Amino acid sequence: MSTLLLLPGDGIGPEVCEQVRRVAAALTPDLVVEEAIYGGASYDAHGTPLTDEVRDRALASGAVLMGAVGGPKWKDAPRHLRPEAGLLGLRKAMDVYANLRPAYCFEALAGASSLKTELVSGLDIMFVRELVGGVYFGEPRGIEDLPDGQKKGFDTAVYTTSEIERVGRVAFELARGRTNKVHSAEKSNVMESGLLWKQVITDLHAREYPDVQLEHILADNCAMQLVRAPKQFDVIVTDNLFGDILSDAAAMLTGSLGMLPSAALGAAGKPGLYEPIHGSAPDIAGQGVANPLAAILSFEMALRWSLGRAPAADTLLAAVKAALDAGARTRDLGGTLSTVEMGDAVLAQL
Repeated sequence: MSTLLLLPGDGIGPEVCEQVRRVAAALTPDLVVEEAIYGGASYDAHGTPLTDEVRDRALASGAVLMGAVGGPKWKDAPRHLRPEAGLLGLRKAMDVYANLRPAYCFEALAGASSLKTELVSGLDIMFVRELVGGVYFGEPRGIEDLPDGQKKGFDTAVYTTSEIERVGRVAFELARGRTNKVHSAEKSNVMESGLLWKQVITDLHAREYPDVQLEHILADNCAMQLVRAPKQFDVIVTDNLFGDILSDAAAMLTGSLGMLPSAALGAAGKPGLYEPIHGSAPDIAGQGVANPLAAILSFEMALRWSLGRAPAADTLLAAVKAALDAGARTRDLGGTLSTVEMGDAVLAQL
């Protein structure tokens, strides 16, 4: 029997994950939903943001869905014990190397974007972000004292051929089921790791995916094009750092950061890690005003990509669309509904 492990995390994480639990109970009552503490909450209880026990439970699950981690409460914790270190550690342990971040605009929210409606109406971009390599994981890294009294901080951006190829394959395969176009974003003009990225993607395309249209784009130009003409993109594949930045920028094209889910996938048959791309938002935590739709849509992705329940995923996506079409809005979307009331709106459509 399938198991979904919920890791509510910190800040608004528990509030939005509770709405996932309600939706799961209504839509997939046979799905076993378990829960564990993680992130800052785990640091407070156990002195570490990710215990071995929770890591092992994640690896044994059908899918993992987390809320968000972090906040100013833990700013003075050692870096390797901060809540974010737990997230990086979980991604690494699960080896979820391909982060799928859809940026699609529900028609009912086209007017909520910061861009003109005609630029975002019908928007549907899929970011494929490499998730367990690059500058976030490269060694050496650190802060050291210099002889003249200054300090030097350094991180290493490093990729291997196989790391680039495996995430590239995910992007090309996805494109074949969409409009058959991939943009590969890097900084090959100034970064050696970016040059290797471009070379490997070029070779992979020629060998295995010549039927897919491939365009190379510098990451800074990609950022500009996302706000100039975002509908030119279908699938964008990029590294860990640029994927983090570009997908967050694209999120605002859709109306709110509170709308977008993500999936992190590894080898076939292994559990995926799902999470809304918004943060823990400690400024509104406990107020009951957070938008739960990104978490609910992350559950939709888990149903589709890890739990083998595509019909249920289709039903849930349609329910979210119908709720928005009916005017359901949380504060971030210009409305007044609470977190629970938005959950109610989706449940009513289900």
